[in-house]
Amino acid sequence: PSSPWLRGLATTLMDATTDKDPLVQEQIYDALCYLGESEPEEILNSCDEYLRQHDKLAYPHRVIILKAMETVVKNNITLLDKSTAKVVIFLASNEMTKSKEVIRDWQQAASNVLVAVGQCFINKVMEEVLTKFQPGILPHYFVMQTFANLSVSNVFGMVPFLNSILGTMLPMLGMAKQDHMKSVFCYALQHFSESIQEYLANLDKAPDPTVRKDTFSNEIFSAYEVLFNSWLQHREAKLRLAVVEALGPMSYLMPSDKLEEQLPKLIPGILALYKKHTEAFYISKSLCQILEASVNIGSRSLDVQLDSLLGTLHPQICAPADPSVPLTVKNHTEVLRCFTVLACSFPDRVLAFLLPKLESSNERTRVGTLLIMRQIINSAREYQEIPAACSFSPLPFADAGAAALPVQVKRAMVQVISAMAHHGYLEQPGGEAMMEFLVRQCALSSDQPKKQPPDADDLTSDSVQSISVNTLFLLSTTVDRMSNVLWPYLLEFVTPIQFTNALTPLCKSLMYLAMKKQEEGESASLIRYDLNGQYWLTPADVVSSQPYVGDCRGTAALRLLNVLHYSVHPALDQLWSKKIPLLLFLPQFLQETLVAVSDNTWICHFVTEMCRQLHGYNGFPLEKNFLYKCIGTTLGACASKDLVQKQLQELLETARYHEEAEREGLASCFGICAINHLEETLAKLEDFVRSDVFKKSVGLFSIFKDRSDTEVEKIKSTLILCYGYVAVYAPKELVLSRIEADILKNIFQYFNTKVLGIKVETKDLTLKLCLIRSICMISQAIYNGVKCGDFVFSRKAELVAQMVEFIKAEPPEAMRTPVRQRAMITCTYLVILEPHLSDPDRTELIDTCLASVLALPPLELVKERDENGGDMLYGDTISALKDLLKSLLQRNLTPHGLQDMFAHLGPWIKSNKEHERQRAVEVSAALLDFYLSKLNVNTVIPFYNLSVLIALFSPRCSDSLASVRQHAVDCVYSLLYIQLCYEGFARDHRDEMVEGLKALKKGLEEPDFTVLFHTCNNIAMVIGKRIPPDQLMSLLLAMFEGLADPDKNCSRAATVMINSLLKERGGVLQEKVPDIMSIIHSKLEEVDEEHIRKAAQQTVYILASQHKSVVVSSLLGSSLPFDSHTCTMWRSLATEPTLTSQILEQLLEKVNRDVPYKESKCFLLGSGSERIATPLPLAATCALYEIMSAPESGAAVLGLYPPLFVTLLLRVSCTVGVQLPKNLQSRERRSSSHGPAPRSLHPCSCAVETLKVMLARGGSEEVARAVGNAGGWELMASPERHHDGIAVLARAMARHAGPRLPLIVKNLIPTLSSVFDSQRITTTAFFAELLNSNVVNDLILLETMMDNMTGRQKDSCMLVRMLALRGLGNIASGSPDKVRKHGATLLASMVNGMDDKDDPHNLVALEAMSSLSKLLDHVEERDIQSMLLHIAIRIRPFFDSEQPDLRQSSIVLFGNLTKFSEDNCEVFFEQILNGLVTLLLHLQDPKPEVVKACKFALRMCGPNMGCEGLCDMFLNHLREDRSLHYGEFMNNVCKHLMQTYPEMLNRLIVTNLFYFKSNWVDIRAAAPMFIGFLVLHVDEDHCQQVLPPAVFAAGERGLASAHWSWS
Repeated sequence: PSSPWLRGLATTLMDATTDKDPLVQEQIYDALCYLGESEPEEILNSCDEYLRQHDKLAYPHRVIILKAMETVVKNNITLLDKSTAKVVIFLASNEMTKSKEVIRDWQQAASNVLVAVGQCFINKVMEEVLTKFQPGILPHYFVMQTFANLSVSNVFGMVPFLNSILGTMLPMLGMAKQDHMKSVFCYALQHFSESIQEYLANLDKAPDPTVRKDTFSNEIFSAYEVLFNSWLQHREAKLRLAVVEALGPMSYLMPSDKLEEQLPKLIPGILALYKKHTEAFYISKSLCQILEASVNIGSRSLDVQLDSLLGTLHPQICAPADPSVPLTVKNHTEVLRCFTVLACSFPDRVLAFLLPKLESSNERTRVGTLLIMRQIINSAREYQEIPAACSFSPLPFADAGAAALPVQVKRAMVQVISAMAHHGYLEQPGGEAMMEFLVRQCALSSDQPKKQPPDADDLTSDSVQSISVNTLFLLSTTVDRMSNVLWPYLLEFVTPIQFTNALTPLCKSLMYLAMKKQEEGESASLIRYDLNGQYWLTPADVVSSQPYVGDCRGTAALRLLNVLHYSVHPALDQLWSKKIPLLLFLPQFLQETLVAVSDNTWICHFVTEMCRQLHGYNGFPLEKNFLYKCIGTTLGACASKDLVQKQLQELLETARYHEEAEREGLASCFGICAINHLEETLAKLEDFVRSDVFKKSVGLFSIFKDRSDTEVEKIKSTLILCYGYVAVYAPKELVLSRIEADILKNIFQYFNTKVLGIKVETKDLTLKLCLIRSICMISQAIYNGVKCGDFVFSRKAELVAQMVEFIKAEPPEAMRTPVRQRAMITCTYLVILEPHLSDPDRTELIDTCLASVLALPPLELVKERDENGGDMLYGDTISALKDLLKSLLQRNLTPHGLQDMFAHLGPWIKSNKEHERQRAVEVSAALLDFYLSKLNVNTVIPFYNLSVLIALFSPRCSDSLASVRQHAVDCVYSLLYIQLCYEGFARDHRDEMVEGLKALKKGLEEPDFTVLFHTCNNIAMVIGKRIPPDQLMSLLLAMFEGLADPDKNCSRAATVMINSLLKERGGVLQEKVPDIMSIIHSKLEEVDEEHIRKAAQQTVYILASQHKSVVVSSLLGSSLPFDSHTCTMWRSLATEPTLTSQILEQLLEKVNRDVPYKESKCFLLGSGSERIATPLPLAATCALYEIMSAPESGAAVLGLYPPLFVTLLLRVSCTVGVQLPKNLQSRERRSSSHGPAPRSLHPCSCAVETLKVMLARGGSEEVARAVGNAGGWELMASPERHHDGIAVLARAMARHAGPRLPLIVKNLIPTLSSVFDSQRITTTAFFAELLNSNVVNDLILLETMMDNMTGRQKDSCMLVRMLALRGLGNIASGSPDKVRKHGATLLASMVNGMDDKDDPHNLVALEAMSSLSKLLDHVEERDIQSMLLHIAIRIRPFFDSEQPDLRQSSIVLFGNLTKFSEDNCEVFFEQILNGLVTLLLHLQDPKPEVVKACKFALRMCGPNMGCEGLCDMFLNHLREDRSLHYGEFMNNVCKHLMQTYPEMLNRLIVTNLFYFKSNWVDIRAAAPMFIGFLVLHVDEDHCQQVLPPAVFAAGERGLASAHWSWS
């Protein structure tokens, strides 16, 4: 890179040093170093420039740059030129001394740069730094430290400067007042001295070879005086240590006479510091240097100081070093060096000091002393050897008491012995004692627990033994001078029993030494003294019994014997040289040896010698046990029967019956002897029981009551065991006849159990175990007998029952003894024998064994309770259980036998305890594998229970325990292969799909649910492919039982497998679908788990996808009201849009196909009939609700929106007022009494709710909300106002779901012809309200709907006719622009409505009038003219109708008609006059709406009256918002009438007279007043001409009334 760019980058990096993050600072340092590797000078100059320019940069940031400069200089020192070096030196010098105060990090970094540059440019550095080191001026702290570090890093360059530096520095020592300056002067003197020593030691390489020690001696001594006499006494500990560190190196350079002179003061001064400082390393190091310097000058003063030196240093070694504190270990090393220096000059005095310390009772003192001795021995020169006698005689380890020595002492002694051997001390007297001690350590037991980690204070005997073994072998093989010491002396340790554990290293060493002697030409007999061969053979024989025990000591003994074979017996040369390298020393080999010897006298002596040595192996149970076997083998080869009986008697008398190995050994001895001496052996056993010895033993033991029973039981146990071994070993042709007659009789006689009717139970565990083993061995003997097939064991059932009792007696909470295991092994052999066990006995045996083993606590708890062998005992017991069950299964190797076995195992396999399941499935896997391996099918037969067994194990492939999952796959694997075998395939046939199960096991190791799901699915696919069709349903039924499994994982697996099987094979199960649906429902009731619910929904979905109609029919057959589980099943059909659509279509068909209700006559007379809902449409409606309540059904509902809406709308109409069947009414009451019912089953409510949910799911939530807010849903359910609720729904649909309407209208039109009035009413009401919206015009539906509404005018239902007219009238508000086009038709319809003959309450006429009023604003005048008079005449009677609605509508219509009266003014004027009185009187109508209508009509009539005053009055006084003073108003009206139409007086009065009998009081009162005002304002002449007297009289009364009223 170019220099400007590099400098810029370096500057940027250095700018960033101000970042406070240590990680960033470290990265900046690394980056500068990296750049410095490529361009060192450029970077160094950049750093220099940057630091000079940024003088105010804080020192922590300067340190980063200085450290980077140091690294660049160190790595590239050879590449720097002088100019760059000068720049760096000047910068570093300035940085180092810029601050007078000591700022350690900053100044140390600058000093380090100077030291780095000084490697090559020492003169330049010194030239610069010496400028800051002026005489008489105390230098900067780091100037001295830089000098010190330079003297170490560049010795040859720096030493020439030291003389002048020392000369300048010495006067400054007195000037130093501060501790840190004194410390740095000490630091400098220490390093100057070390540098000078190194220079003097390498003068041949030095630039100035004339330099001598004397050059610096005087200056160093002058400095020494200040340091020792003044500074060493300082109270500051750090300063004292700095002085001590300096004094050591300085002592080498002091003048010899001065040093000699100072030693009496110097050494005590240094030793005194040990008491003042806990950290002794620096003191010891300096002391060692002073001692070496003293020895080098041949000092005589040391002799006087020796005792105090030894007394002070010895405790330093005795205090153990802590490896975690490195300085303590270093201190030990320095103190040992001090002892080495002293021992070289004063060997006798040092030893005289050390040897008594070995007698100390303090372990640390002895260990420390031995460490010093080893150091001295290893460091001493040949001319300074320590006298052997002085060395060994006092050492306390040559006698037997050494066994009690602490481990640390033993280890240290072994190390000392090793050092002595290497330096020839063991060849002197006392050496053999050392070797015996070493061999004793080799014989230490290694069974003691090893502690981890083995630190210095925590050594075990095993570590001592291993060190001793290694030491012995090294001395034998690598130290030539030791051969004569070790051979043949080591042979003396081979035979004593106490050295048995040392046999391996002894034999290895001896074999090496013997082979070495043979190579050197020694004679054939290597042993130089007479050695008894039989004496030798016995221990070798014994240890070879276990060649790999005790570090393979048996093998080593055999190899030694092979070398020494000639010394045992000359006849063994050929046999042993051939056999020993190939065989282990087993009884068979012993037998061959005995045959080879073929000397009965020798054999008799040999067996006698073995019996004699028996007691020597007490405490070595394994070896003694084997020796018993060898005795049995030798007795078998002995021809003397008397000797055999004598030795057997002796063995019985001397045996240690309380030791298990002894009992085993004695029994095996009797068994092996019985091979050739059966009669003698059995006779001796019987004789012993009858003998005085046995009776005396019992009597002797009975003195001690506590011991008596136990000891007798042990003897009996041994005798019982002897019989078992005899049965096993003795020739079968001889022993079978003796088993029941002699052997079993005696065994049970000793056991004293109720098998023989003696009701004395033993509690002795040993006796029980021996009986079990003995019976087991007898069973094996019978089984292996030549005549086994013909032998019927009559006591078999009795013995099995006894074993069962033993097993039952074991505690269920723990496995403390091997009774279970041994008893089951015994039963394993017993069940094989004839005769067969009875079924009850077999059942009890299996159940007892399973409960005894499978129900044990988890293995972890067993381990906690029994740390010794609990794990192994458990494993052996499980194996015994498997073998027993296999043995039982072998007797009935058929599907029925397999089913019977798993009938017992099934509950354990499904246990809610993990450890019980784990054991049960493990046993099951072993049994199925065994069954498969033994299966031999000759004819193709059905494996009828495959499905049940598959269902038992396959869900366990998802068990919470990984081991159960693995074993479960193995079980399924075996079952499928068993099925293939029964189908006719060969046993070695490999099915690709079944083999795939093995590959799935890997996925079951981790409990990841996704992996388990896929694995279970794959397993189910394999099962689905291989299960026979006739077992598919039974498999599913059994799988459904697995849903209630206590392990949720297995329950999930069962659901996965059920669904997988149904996907694979469900197509053939159409007839079974109702049964499956029923089972699903029952399981949902039984198991309340979310995963079961989801899986059941999946199952129903799968079945529905294959058998839609059957599933729908099955679910519709469920009891109403649907319970939550049936609802769950319905909702499962909503998951897939295509299927959901098909299901919805089927349900719609069910709703529409059947009649919605049936008429039922009531029991009460005169109460008519009631409508009862039919069950199928009701159930289908409920089903629609459940499906559509699932969010997933949205897509399907959208696709079927029109038919769903229409069907449910009509369902609502058909159920208004419809009742539930009686049985459902009672059921609904019961369900509501048990808890709050989720939904009403009432037919109409049910239909309404279903319509609601359909709208919501179909995206019309706004419609449902709008209807609800308007109270429409409640109206729909009301029989009286149902059509109003439908209108609310139609209005909401028009507003919020317009695009849905064309298809809805299309589907609704046919229902206008429905036989059900309710459906026609609903459709007409829906259409009528739709016509009130412009949306029908936008959707081009107007003409179609109008035609259909017009067609409904002849409907038999009055409500339909009324609603049709309402719909036609609504066109005026919905599509006003279309009214003109269809005016004639609409008006005709209205007129027809008013003329409706079947309208007793005039409801149709009312609707016609209301609608006509709305239409009149939009029709053509020509269309209305022809009908105007007819309408006016037709509506006139309604003015006085009792119904306010009729009065109001007719009067409003009349008012509207006046708008069309211009062309027929005279004709219509007549109609106005006809109605005028009625309108004026009804201004007093009790109903405000009628009054309002009258005001409207009169205002409309005013312009047509031909009287402007009257018209104005109507317009002004009859405004809607204005109150009316009726009397005043009528006075003025009559006035105008009489002025304008006096001829009308008679007509008006007659009309008023009609109202004198009106039902309304106010109108009755208004009529006379009306007449009175008329008479008041008529011309009197005209009045007399017109009115008859009676009328005039009435007028007078009316006038009076009017006056009264007016006033």
